[in-house]
Amino acid sequence: MATIDTIAASLSGSAEKIRQELQLIAILGLSDILPFVTVRPGVRYKETVGTLSTPAELRDYTGEKNAVSGHKITARTLETFLGSCVMEFDPNELRKTIFGSGVASGAGTEKLDVNTVFLRDMMTRISGRLNRSIFSAVREEGSATTAKLFNGFDTITTTDIAAGDIAVAKGNLVEFSAPITRSNAVDALREYYWGASAELQGIATNMYVSREIYNNYLVDYQATVGAVPYNTEFKKLTLEGSGGLCTLAPVVSKTNSPYLHLSPTQNMQLGCYQLGDFENIEVRRGDNPFLLQFICTMFFGTQMESIDASLLKVGKLVTP
Repeated sequence: MATIDTIAASLSGSAEKIRQELQLIAILGLSDILPFVTVRPGVRYKETVGTLSTPAELRDYTGEKNAVSGHKITARTLETFLGSCVMEFDPNELRKTIFGSGVASGAGTEKLDVNTVFLRDMMTRISGRLNRSIFSAVREEGSATTAKLFNGFDTITTTDIAAGDIAVAKGNLVEFSAPITRSNAVDALREYYWGASAELQGIATNMYVSREIYNNYLVDYQATVGAVPYNTEFKKLTLEGSGGLCTLAPVVSKTNSPYLHLSPTQNMQLGCYQLGDFENIEVRRGDNPFLLQFICTMFFGTQMESIDASLLKVGKLVTP
């Protein structure tokens, strides 16, 4: 029978061998939102992002130079925070659980790499908690949960609204006058979209909504449009009235969100590191001689590259 030291060495060796794969699982596991955001690797703590505006334009030829001033960089800070997971487990219980689960059912279980199954499962669970917090997370130093590790998109939005940087007067905010229900969702989302800037309506965008609002849209759409020839399935991921440019993005982290967000994929950024040795995944013996510790550290954070009305429209919802 293998000793706990042997098991620890085996698991640790597997973690080192597939470390890059495990790090990727934490990001690729965000499948719910990954198609609608831009992943920015190599961010450790803080990185300046933003957009450049310039008065450069064509004018009638005179031989004279254009204005040399007026260039402006609107900077924003993408901040990632170093999170850690130290989880103790009983290696004997681990093996019984894995071999007794559907993962190991059927023929060929004798060839199952228990180490790899366990490590991948742990990273998938870590990824799942990140996925549920992308919009709603509120940073609280010293906290013990993913939901308080970093600032999600909604939290950043609240800060920008309080600072006056996202405002009705600036064209990047609209305040709904009524809740979005199964009887008004089509009109409400369409008017919200049509209220965005011409620049934003002219490019491919995503409308980030809760699953509840999306379901309301489906029901109202079916009732509004009925059995027209192009209404062939009870699934609509393209907003009616957007000319095919706006994709509805119902994501789990928007559950109970106070906002809608309309923005292109490039503007909604997830910061991570994924490089070098600053992030760690290992298995080692703990204080208890019968238990092992799974240890993982990684950087994570979110930011909107720009909050200009040409790239963002926030909808402040009314709670039913």
